[in-house]
Amino acid sequence: MIFQPLAFEGLWQVRLERREDERGFFARSFCAEEFERHGLSPRVAQCSVSHSRHRGTLRGLHWQDAPHAEAKLVRCTRGRMYDVIVDLRRDSPSFARWTSVELAAATGDAVYVPEGMAHGFQTLEDDTEVLYQMSVPHHPASARGIRWNDPRFAIAWPIPDPVLSEADRTRPDFRP
Repeated sequence: MIFQPLAFEGLWQVRLERREDERGFFARSFCAEEFERHGLSPRVAQCSVSHSRHRGTLRGLHWQDAPHAEAKLVRCTRGRMYDVIVDLRRDSPSFARWTSVELAAATGDAVYVPEGMAHGFQTLEDDTEVLYQMSVPHHPASARGIRWNDPRFAIAWPIPDPVLSEADRTRPDFRP
């Protein structure tokens, strides 16, 4: 695996290091020891998958608050997606800033989202599937979300009229 730091401290793109031959390729997609060497939580307590039928589907922005804060490893396993991360760690130099990365099944890349960051994505193709590995189980009472188009962040989503759930459509703006 190749660990590439992204815009915020603790946020990483994790690339597959492919070993290819005439049959195809083999690559590790997760290794607890390598995650620990990079200071990342290697704990996987839950895995989830989402499937979005339509291009432009937007899911987010979500996180879990302490004491059930979660780190996530997010990988696109079918299609392509525009992945957005918002730093909500009050003591961070990048507090209330966002960054993005495109993830695609064709590359196998993933993004490691540390605790304290909101996460969301918009699908760039029909039938996009996303795999999440979380460091703690889902805890409904700790689940939080903010509005996808909160003017404070002014996120540049690539598709202007997203397909949204009612819950994501009606989330509040961020209040620090």
